[in-house]
Amino acid sequence: MIRTDWTREEISDIYHTPVLELIYKAATVHREFNDAQEVQVCTLLSVKTGGCPEDCAYCPQAARYHTDVKVHKLMEVEEVIGKALEAKEAGSTRFCMGAAWREVRDNRDFDKVLEMVKGVSSMGMEVCCTLGMLTHEQANKLKAAGLYAYNHNLDTSEEFYGDVITTRTYKDRLETLENVRGAKISVCSGGIIGMGEKEGDRIGMLHTLATLPEHPESVPVNALVPVEGTPLEDQEKVSVWEMVRMIATARIIMPKAMVRLSAGRVRMTLEEQALCFLAGANSIFAGDRLLTTPNPAYIQDKEMFQVLNLRPREAYKNLEKATVS
Repeated sequence: MIRTDWTREEISDIYHTPVLELIYKAATVHREFNDAQEVQVCTLLSVKTGGCPEDCAYCPQAARYHTDVKVHKLMEVEEVIGKALEAKEAGSTRFCMGAAWREVRDNRDFDKVLEMVKGVSSMGMEVCCTLGMLTHEQANKLKAAGLYAYNHNLDTSEEFYGDVITTRTYKDRLETLENVRGAKISVCSGGIIGMGEKEGDRIGMLHTLATLPEHPESVPVNALVPVEGTPLEDQEKVSVWEMVRMIATARIIMPKAMVRLSAGRVRMTLEEQALCFLAGANSIFAGDRLLTTPNPAYIQDKEMFQVLNLRPREAYKNLEKATVS
């Protein structure tokens, strides 16, 4: 049964289940609602890099932090289409374009993004964007251009949020998700663990996602990749068991969502990734870069899929709420 009335106490009880029992329960739910051998393969491209005015403590693209990230203007449409074609030929069925903006503005750059969306959509790929805050009107323009999904992560719990970001509010995040949903665009929203939050904050973030009027169709679970020059550069590596608990809990409370094993995968062994797939993860980012942080190469993922007998999920499978333009 799909529920949107979960309590924090219920989610906490699930999260704190003995880990092997938790994996078993999550794997059982996963097989009830999904094909456990299918994994969605996504590619994420930074179409505009660096110079962001926000102060997200984890992000090397914030202009105020001294990192190795160089500022690059918005890519040209033809170059992005070429990258999407390369991703498709490598096996990706979803192509996500990210821009280091605080919010979308109605200008020539946004017009170029709309052209990118049209081009990628025409290739038969699920096209996703992550561009910051978005109005209802802008969401409608993206939908009309062929956008399938929009990513806007909550990052953490509402209580811990102010310790990580001060340049926008939690309410701002939720309003963007409402605008995306209102335009009938598939919602992609998750968060990051390993930023100094408590377990209660992880549970709080999952509670917010699982009690939205509709669950996000995609829930990325990111492990912080500390970057020198950011306030979180000295954070310790997240253990695989912490990732497993997040993934398994997300799978149980949001059984139909694509639960994405996202940032931090480059620091995990094949065996650790296999545990995450067993616990209910069924989506990954492929390609050697995630915006500005490292990620396993396509060849490594191809080998992993062969070892674990996984296969890429086709684009637009089980299309329900979001429709192809």
